[in-house]
Amino acid sequence: MKMIEEYLNQFYREFNGSKIMVLSSSYQDKVSSRMMSIIQMEGKFYFQTDKTFRKYNQLIQNPNVSLCIENIQIEGSCVELGKPSEYPKFCEVFKKMFEKSFLAYSHLENERLFEITPIRIERWIYKENTPFIEIFDLLEETHLLIEYKGE
Repeated sequence: MKMIEEYLNQFYREFNGSKIMVLSSSYQDKVSSRMMSIIQMEGKFYFQTDKTFRKYNQLIQNPNVSLCIENIQIEGSCVELGKPSEYPKFCEVFKKMFEKSFLAYSHLENERLFEITPIRIERWIYKENTPFIEIFDLLEETHLLIEYKGE
């Protein structure tokens, strides 16, 4: 039987480093979502934003966020790291994946880097035309594959 790490590594390989994803954040029961350039490195997700934006205030007040794309939903906890320019590895990967955004924003004074530590990852997968929900619970360190029967 595979360990959760093996399944997670497979998921991260399939994620392929970067995606444009929906980031949802909230504060005082006000939820907002927006498209973001997201990179994944070593099991964590990263993005940058301006500290004058509504999203920044929500992230500072409530670190619980979610990411979504296609058949993947990721719940996690978000923390501000500092200016993107203070993190060379991030800059290297972000520039490679999103060069226009890197050149336009990463050097700006108000730009801040955030790191999301995933807590739960869900995705729909199909095996021989049968739908399954794959769940990674990173707090419990469990991996589930549940056949969807719609009953």
